[in-house]
Amino acid sequence: MDIAYDGTDFSGWAMQPARRTVCGVLTEALSTVVRAPVQLTVAGRTDAGVHATGQVAHVDLAADLDGTWLVRRLARLLPSDVRVRAVIPVPAAFDARFSALRRHYRYRVATAPHGAEPLRARDTLSWPHPLDLTAVTDASERLLGEHDFAAFCKRREGATTVRALQRLSWTEAGGGVVEAAVSADAFCHSMVRSLVGALLDVGRGRRAGAWPAELLTRGERASEVPVAPAHGLTLVAVDYPPDAELAARADATRRKRVLGAQ
Repeated sequence: MDIAYDGTDFSGWAMQPARRTVCGVLTEALSTVVRAPVQLTVAGRTDAGVHATGQVAHVDLAADLDGTWLVRRLARLLPSDVRVRAVIPVPAAFDARFSALRRHYRYRVATAPHGAEPLRARDTLSWPHPLDLTAVTDASERLLGEHDFAAFCKRREGATTVRALQRLSWTEAGGGVVEAAVSADAFCHSMVRSLVGALLDVGRGRRAGAWPAELLTRGERASEVPVAPAHGLTLVAVDYPPDAELAARADATRRKRVLGAQ
């Protein structure tokens, strides 16, 4: 399932008691349509307030179910802030989470004096400070590659914080907006927003350009790293290998990563 949502009024993706979540809303609608309990597996669990235009989830359904029909039925049941764009059959080896090669995020920052435009205020951070893009770009390049990003992650017991950061670039998007494009094989909890928060501090001159990369030696969460607000962040795409490589990719992803291991 290819999924898009405005995360503003959701308490994130994962189901939580007495809270409105993307998974909860989708599960209820799907169960109603197929008249049976369903369980979704998602590519990346987004936090409260984070958006998606390219989220991916898989679910086990009858093989003869018409995907186009299901998209239309869900469009009538789902609230306006979440859409299922496509339902596509995949091989049994496909796993939305473990088969993924990389995830792509975008963070939007309005640097204009008036802040974000009203129609984009829900997905764009208003940043009332100067932003030195040259300094931000230089600091970003120092973070690329495989590192232990523990300093930029909220700790989860037993979870690795070793990640391969493949892209962290900043571009002028027009209208006084700057966009950060961030891609990695996977992200740990709050990693993207922490990276953006640290780099915004570099961009406004509060921190030296070498500071974010120096934190990679910490091995634990750095309390001085600011976490950028959730609403500027959007999951825009998830990449997968060819069908013949899905199972091998899932097996490799399930193995706990150690820095420098092949």
